[in-house]
Amino acid sequence: MKTSERTRAILQALLVTFLWSTSWVLIKISLKDIPPLTFAGLRYSLAAMLLIPAMFKQRAAFTSLTRRDWWNLVLLGIVFYALTQGGQFVTMKYLDTITFSLLLNFSAVVVALLGIIGLREYPSILQWGGIALFIGGVLLYFLPQGGLSGSPLGYILAGVSVTANAVGSLLGRSINREKRTPPMIVTGVSMGIGATLMLGIGVAVEPWPKLSLMNVLVILWLGAVNTAFAFYLWNLSLQHLSAMESSIINNTMMIQIAVLSWIFLQERLTWLEIVALLIAAVGIFLANIRRRKAPDTPEI
Repeated sequence: MKTSERTRAILQALLVTFLWSTSWVLIKISLKDIPPLTFAGLRYSLAAMLLIPAMFKQRAAFTSLTRRDWWNLVLLGIVFYALTQGGQFVTMKYLDTITFSLLLNFSAVVVALLGIIGLREYPSILQWGGIALFIGGVLLYFLPQGGLSGSPLGYILAGVSVTANAVGSLLGRSINREKRTPPMIVTGVSMGIGATLMLGIGVAVEPWPKLSLMNVLVILWLGAVNTAFAFYLWNLSLQHLSAMESSIINNTMMIQIAVLSWIFLQERLTWLEIVALLIAAVGIFLANIRRRKAPDTPEI
């Protein structure tokens, strides 16, 4: 029985990472019609609304939130959703998905460095080795190209997204480590705050798009399936998977995104770039290994 439950959990986790990987392709294609901040705001607003029934079951925890809890959740919503997720949508207008996916994994390096200062979490020798391996993979990916290819603005925005993602991850870990608020409340409230901010700014500064039926279906799919449902399924799989197992599965996303981008976006890769991505993926896995019982709440 335990074996079948574990197998089911592995398949569930793999399905979630596949759904999250397809998001990159769907976003990249749809950005031709939908402005990025409005797009991100619509997606996460829908997802937050779909999480309300689950949050309602924990309404006692919601009503017991203190002023300090609210400030933390507001800050998390601004950093982890408005800046990180909104920044990713904007960045994808200027960079290829494979390149940005690789760069976004620099968040693990920044988290390791900031974690020493903010959370007194010191990386192990294995983690430092993983960071070095990841940086080596990144250099192997870019150096044969003779430098960075793509829009300079895209790389600046990628830097903002990486930093915001790292700070948001640390903030989320700090909030969840206190165990004062259930993860569902943390996710639902912070996502709702971030989504409202993204949508509000998007409506204010971007032209409202003329949404086609396909655009509407993509937004509904991303919000309902690739965010709300995927978040539920991921947490369900964590009941039977170890932190290392979930980390291995989660780190297959870089490769999945590369394959999907090659098939659907015609973003071609050389054999050297493929090897570089594999090296970077192994490095990120090693860098994410921690002495803990359960993994952090995933990015969605």
